[in-house]
Amino acid sequence: MCYHKSSVDLEQTEMLLVHHRMAFVSTSLFAVRLLQTLLPVEKASEFLPETMSTALFLLSLDMPVSLEYPTIHEAVVAYLEQLNSENYSIYKRAAEAIYSIECTCNFLSDVGKEGEKNLLELVELADQALCSFSYHQHFPLIKEIICICSKIWKSAQASPLLQGESQKVFLHMLSHPLPQVKAETYNCCLEMVKECLGVHNVTKPVSSLCNGIHFLLHPKVLYEISAFGMQEPQNEVNAAAKAILLYLLQGRMMMTLLTWNKFIESLCPVLPVLQGYADLEDSLGNCILLLSQAGSEAGEGILPCTTRLKSVLRLLLVKKLSVRSLALKLLAFYLANEEGADTKRPIIDARILSRVTNLFIVKKPIELKLDDRKELLIKLDTVEKVHEIFTSDDVDLVLRKSAAEQLAVILQDIKMHAAVKKLCLIDKIIEYLNECVGQDGKVVECLVQPCLTLLRKVLCADPVMRVSLSQQSSLLTLLFRVSLIFHEDCTVVTEVAALFCLLLFDEVSRMEMWSVNPSSNPSLPSVFSLPVSIFRRYHLPVHVIGHHAVSPYAIVLPLSDFLALKPVSDMLRIAWNLSWYHGSDNLLKQVNSGTDNQEFLDTLKLSTKDSLIVKITYAASGLQDCFCSIVQATAHRDVRAAVTRMSFYLLNDKLSLKGGIGPCGVALKSLAWHTVLNRFLQVLPACTEDEKLLIDIIHFLNKLMKEQRKNPSVEFLNWILELLLRHSPNPLLDLLVLTETQAREEIDDIRTAIRQQLQKELIALFNTLLLSFMAVTDRECLELLYVFQTQLALKLLQCLRVTDAPHFYGLPSLERTLRGMAHLTAFQGWSSHSPLTRPLDICMKYLSGLLEVITSFYVERGGNAMSFMGKGVTKSTVLCLLHLSHEMMAHARSSEWISLWFLPLGSLSEEQTPTQQGLAWLIPLWVDRDPEVRFTSLGLGSALTTFEAGCVALTNSCQNISGGLWGTVVNILLDQSECSMVRREAAFILQNLLVIPMPMETIKDYTWQGPCVHDEDSGLSLIGKPALQALLYHCHFYEHLNQMVKHCYLGLYRFDLNSSAFVISEGRDSNGLDDSFKFWRAPSRMSSQDHDPSSLSTTETMVAASVGSAEIQPPVQSVVLLPEASRDQPMAQGEHEPTSSRPPPHSPLSAPLPQQCVFVTASLLSAICSLLDNLLVIAPRDTVNAFGKAHLIELLCGIVDATFIEACVQELRTSLPSSPPVEHVQAQVSFFLEYLSSLSRLLQSCLLVEPNLVTQDDLLKPLINNIIRVLTVCINNALDVELISAFYHTWTHLFDLLAALLRKAGAVSHSSITSALARHWAAMMDVFCECVGLSSRCPALYTASLHFLSVLLTEEARRHCQDKDKASSLSHPTITSLLDETQDNQKSPDRLNEVILQCYEGKSSRDTLKRVAANALLSLLAVSRRTQKHALKADLIDNCMEQMKHINAQLNLDSLRPGKAVLKKKEDGFIKELSIAMQLLRNCLYQNEECKEAALEAHLVPVLHSLWPWLLMDDSLMQNALQLLCVYTANFPNGCSSLCWSSYGQYPVHAAHRGASSSSLMLCILKLASQMPLENTNIQQTVFLFLSNLALSHDCKGVIQKSNFLQNFLSLTLPKGGNKHLSNLTILWLKLLLNISFGEDGQQMILRLDGCLDLLTEISKYKHKSSPYIPLLIFHNICFSPANKPKILANEKVITILAACLESKNQNAQRIAAAALWALTYNYQKAKTTLKNPSIKRKVDEAYSLAKKAFSNPEESPLNAYHLKCLENLVHLLSSS
Repeated sequence: MCYHKSSVDLEQTEMLLVHHRMAFVSTSLFAVRLLQTLLPVEKASEFLPETMSTALFLLSLDMPVSLEYPTIHEAVVAYLEQLNSENYSIYKRAAEAIYSIECTCNFLSDVGKEGEKNLLELVELADQALCSFSYHQHFPLIKEIICICSKIWKSAQASPLLQGESQKVFLHMLSHPLPQVKAETYNCCLEMVKECLGVHNVTKPVSSLCNGIHFLLHPKVLYEISAFGMQEPQNEVNAAAKAILLYLLQGRMMMTLLTWNKFIESLCPVLPVLQGYADLEDSLGNCILLLSQAGSEAGEGILPCTTRLKSVLRLLLVKKLSVRSLALKLLAFYLANEEGADTKRPIIDARILSRVTNLFIVKKPIELKLDDRKELLIKLDTVEKVHEIFTSDDVDLVLRKSAAEQLAVILQDIKMHAAVKKLCLIDKIIEYLNECVGQDGKVVECLVQPCLTLLRKVLCADPVMRVSLSQQSSLLTLLFRVSLIFHEDCTVVTEVAALFCLLLFDEVSRMEMWSVNPSSNPSLPSVFSLPVSIFRRYHLPVHVIGHHAVSPYAIVLPLSDFLALKPVSDMLRIAWNLSWYHGSDNLLKQVNSGTDNQEFLDTLKLSTKDSLIVKITYAASGLQDCFCSIVQATAHRDVRAAVTRMSFYLLNDKLSLKGGIGPCGVALKSLAWHTVLNRFLQVLPACTEDEKLLIDIIHFLNKLMKEQRKNPSVEFLNWILELLLRHSPNPLLDLLVLTETQAREEIDDIRTAIRQQLQKELIALFNTLLLSFMAVTDRECLELLYVFQTQLALKLLQCLRVTDAPHFYGLPSLERTLRGMAHLTAFQGWSSHSPLTRPLDICMKYLSGLLEVITSFYVERGGNAMSFMGKGVTKSTVLCLLHLSHEMMAHARSSEWISLWFLPLGSLSEEQTPTQQGLAWLIPLWVDRDPEVRFTSLGLGSALTTFEAGCVALTNSCQNISGGLWGTVVNILLDQSECSMVRREAAFILQNLLVIPMPMETIKDYTWQGPCVHDEDSGLSLIGKPALQALLYHCHFYEHLNQMVKHCYLGLYRFDLNSSAFVISEGRDSNGLDDSFKFWRAPSRMSSQDHDPSSLSTTETMVAASVGSAEIQPPVQSVVLLPEASRDQPMAQGEHEPTSSRPPPHSPLSAPLPQQCVFVTASLLSAICSLLDNLLVIAPRDTVNAFGKAHLIELLCGIVDATFIEACVQELRTSLPSSPPVEHVQAQVSFFLEYLSSLSRLLQSCLLVEPNLVTQDDLLKPLINNIIRVLTVCINNALDVELISAFYHTWTHLFDLLAALLRKAGAVSHSSITSALARHWAAMMDVFCECVGLSSRCPALYTASLHFLSVLLTEEARRHCQDKDKASSLSHPTITSLLDETQDNQKSPDRLNEVILQCYEGKSSRDTLKRVAANALLSLLAVSRRTQKHALKADLIDNCMEQMKHINAQLNLDSLRPGKAVLKKKEDGFIKELSIAMQLLRNCLYQNEECKEAALEAHLVPVLHSLWPWLLMDDSLMQNALQLLCVYTANFPNGCSSLCWSSYGQYPVHAAHRGASSSSLMLCILKLASQMPLENTNIQQTVFLFLSNLALSHDCKGVIQKSNFLQNFLSLTLPKGGNKHLSNLTILWLKLLLNISFGEDGQQMILRLDGCLDLLTEISKYKHKSSPYIPLLIFHNICFSPANKPKILANEKVITILAACLESKNQNAQRIAAAALWALTYNYQKAKTTLKNPSIKRKVDEAYSLAKKAFSNPEESPLNAYHLKCLENLVHLLSSS
């Protein structure tokens, strides 16, 4: 870094400068990224050498690098701070200067803009700009700032904040440390004052001009000018300061009255300083003296009276004698005109005044300092006694004088002042002084001196009193008279002079007043001090502390010694130009234009070298320069150099950013670089130099695509695809395969190496191009890709078959070709877009070539133990075969393609040609030394075993292996020395083998027998399921699984650098198979194949001992997607959506593990879960028992940890430089989500077979909590599309699991699910809304989420019905309460309702997803008032009504067509739509009167009436309609009345279905109830329930009476013989009559039925469990009406029944009878007489007696109290006469 940095400073050619600059930037970026990777910042000082510190210092001062790569710059500064504090300090100061420079240029730019300006922002910029004056010295800035300040203060509407900030900046300029700045500021101010107050403005309106100097008219500004500007040694400054003040003092005639008053008001606090310059011989001094004069000579009232008096007295202390003499004359005027002057001493005359010119010029100044003792030496009561003596008029003057002197001594201690302050000492002192100046004052003269001393000490310590007394002119004249009286007593005169000093200079003694930022609560200082300027201009009679030796507004500039350093000066120079021109683009335009800017100093201008550095460092300008070089190039070398530079810019992007698009990527998107490189890619290279150039260009394109892979440019991809799909010549594809001429020509080694390198770069380019399309969605671009894929496939096939004999293969070339094929074949449909060749033919050619490679170099040479072929060839070949299997699955119509994979068993060199063919060539690959080969080849096996033919072939091929196929895959699965991904594929093969049904025993001609176990000792053989169980038992299968689950590791897998057991498989070429594994996706497809066991053969499996485990190997992953099977069969591996196939990093072993204790990955456990799922289907009971013994379910559920997912997602959101690569974290998340999906399916199967496995409380609650947390992980705007898809897939299974838990174990799971949802309710609402919105993209998730919601609400409603009388139902929140929350922030439920409703209404009736939305909507409407309200607002009721009308019209239209079968196949859709519409209306109206009113307005009853003929034809529709009417009429009288209206006029019904008397829906219902056949009990029950609602309506009872419907009750048949139970129809009638009996009109209807009471008495004798006392209740209701009492009393049976019930053992019957009899006897004398019958009265008395005993405390139960009250009143009535 130092070398290249220093080389740039040397005089060299432009080419070398570019080289060194590029090298410096790239090396610096690499060095910093390396430091970030290897060394924490806090450790830098321990390990980094001094040279690194120097390099980082140089880099920190490189302005272009810091702006182009800000994250790198931040890291550099952090390291520098730790390494070298001195260099870091220099950097910090330079950075502050740069910031100030930026503010300077921004200020100048903004000031020059037209339009409204943000003045506060401008002031802030100006403040920051002041610090860099020492560098840029751009003095026009000063005038602009002063103009802004003037503008702000000119406006009367300016805010105090803005004025204060601008004044602060102005004061900083007036006191700036740089003399040039200070001088320029004063000169600018003077020019502005001249401009505003000059005589040339005499003809102009003053108001429009003098406002421009308001920014000067402030005490702080005037103080700065007076105290510092006028004393500035620099003549230019003090002359300008004096001139400014002179103009202001003489400018009264040029100012408005407001401005002049403002000036005088601001000047008063500054007068003590300004008067020091009073002089009769100077213009300014004379103007100052004029302020103190009164009368016509100086004008009236320039200063207020007291202020003027103080100013005159102050002149007595100035150093010039002439001024003091003038002051005495002015004072004589004051004293002569003072009130009561003739009664005061001394008499003022010229003789006295001539003697006191030097009165206050004392020789021995007084020390004002007071003592501050630690302890009080004098007691407070003593002080009070002394004060009493001093103030008493009865005490002798000598004693009073002594007391005063003692008080003076006491007040020398500042702590005593607080006590004395309470004694009102000041008033008494002033009283004594007034006596002294009186005519008889000589008496008290002895007290004057101690009194003055007392007053001085009090004022010195009490600022508040000092302020107060300084405003009393009488006191000031009093003190002056005292000094005249005692003019010969120097002690008294000195004391008076000291008092004048305290009172006359009080304004300037308070430092807080002149602070830049005064505090809101200023505290007055206890120590009196004066500005240093006062000392210089006055004879002070006291010794005081001085302050403001320098201006309080002066800023401290950073030391400028660092400017001498060349890196700093270079940095500031470039920073100035970048800021001046507002960015590198404008700067470079200025440089290129060649015009010279004279606005700033020559030292600030960029040199040619600086311009070049800026141009090269910035990616946009550097790339543009490269393109220009390419266009203007005259030789290959120039183009290659430019392309190389472009590659370096891409490298810099990669080094500077963890992720995202860097400066180069941004620049390339905006530059038209395609046309620059186009011409080099359209022709075949003619020579070696052409080939070298093409290699460089292709290498650049490859790098560019890699950088843009996550966010590819569609324009770029389209361009390169169009190049690749050009008709002849097509050099990029043609160069892959040598022509015959090229193959025959003699070429040297160099030419060969170049051609090989060219082919290598081409294949790498194609691989990257394919990977770039993972995130592309543009249809046109994808269509081009598909065509290119097939063309590339054919070209690569030519490369593979370039020679006939296998021994001519060149291994590097072969490996590159196979790697390209692996990338290509990973895409679905890669063979489908050739116009001349069928996809299957291409696949067969590929299969032939790939098998040739395997057999020629691997199988026939005994595997990789004897093969010289590199492992890259083997790995790529097997991976291509795996991809090929999926492509052939997609294109083959049956499983016959499996046979194409068969090869002869044995070697061609054997004497006897083998006749048996199979997959034996695959088996050696399972034991390859490379785990990736093992894993991929097993994946190929699992793909082939998806079909039965593959199972049979693979089984037959393993006959000669010990253990056969079953034993082999089980051993691999349980082999702890194997890596997880290999074991995973073995699990998939085993899973596929379990799909095929296997017998329990040997069956003849049943070819697939499953595993066969043979015990050599006993000779016993087992096949099928028994053999499987024996195999699992012998291998300790479930015990192994237990250990595997216990040692699952979810964290990030890394290398253990101290372990030699790991085979490092990373760090390959970036074009290698990492990318293929990482991004490979295989298609999924539906299997149409039937399992035919008769075509399969039996395999014998020898049970082998389990292999001892060794240390773990690096895991590698693949994905195999296989067909789906129905849920009631074992699931083949891959029967679920594809999951992520990124390879995980390797697992660290942080501590030595036991030999059999190894970590397994979540992806392996995913496969285990799928395998266990299949085992549950095959042998449910045995598998359940094994689960219980091994505790597998508890262990598997224990792995579920939502915190892990949340942490990973958070890491992806906030990726830091120290974080793992994003791909690794994404792989972790993908594997864990895959595991959750597999576990969910397994748990659902467990719930079907044995729910107790899942419903244990200690397992269920944590599991549910984790599931809900996983569902609420926020995945928006942070994750890539693929990972989001994985989340959706997992969410689908989790929702299915939760729904299954509620269905199969709702009693134990409901409360846990509800509580977990309540804790994350807002997030879950968002998830539900998101899932509903995915109905098109992810219908499975949409369906699962809404299904779960429906099941949850249904379960809660069911439990609510069961528990509504229990307190436990309120112990936890309910979903209903959460849905109906009314807080303002609870908007999610409304959003959920809205999206579900939109989904329902937005889908066609034939869409199955519409029914899903309808079910969810039905559930929500049934429980949530909020949903009903939203549905009402969304016009759901009106929409449903319109839908019902439309269906009715369509049905009527279809019925008119001849030969049309009504309500058959075509109309089934109408039936479903009508049913859903009525159900939605039913739930929407449920217990909601507002919705019922809306339905009434929408004519619900007429619409149903018009549909009535169609309802009669379908029982389900009739049931739905009656349920709707039941809900509609419940507690809604208007709805009941609407059924009585005739509705034919508005909604006509087809003539064929009209009844002659059916004029209202009410009559239709009554007719239906009368004719209902007994077998249709559901409709019968619903009809009577509906009529029971109508019976509560007066209008409906009238229709019932007129229709004689109640006559049907009398025709009921009662049970005979031993059957004492009433029929359901009778009970329905009783409930109807009970509702009718609630009103008097209904009671009359019942009584008018002849024999009704007798029938009811007969019915009351029968048993009926549901409502045993309905007849009694009917009698009870009738007895309450006075009109009905005679009829009841006349019926002895009723009276007998009621009396008999008093003796019933059932309290309800007793209570009803007692209440009825009491009502009957109340106010009815005849009833009393009848009931006084001894037998009845005895029953009443006995019932009352028993009730009093039974209800000892009736207040506990209202019913018991009522029961007792009824009997008590009945006894009283019957006992009275």
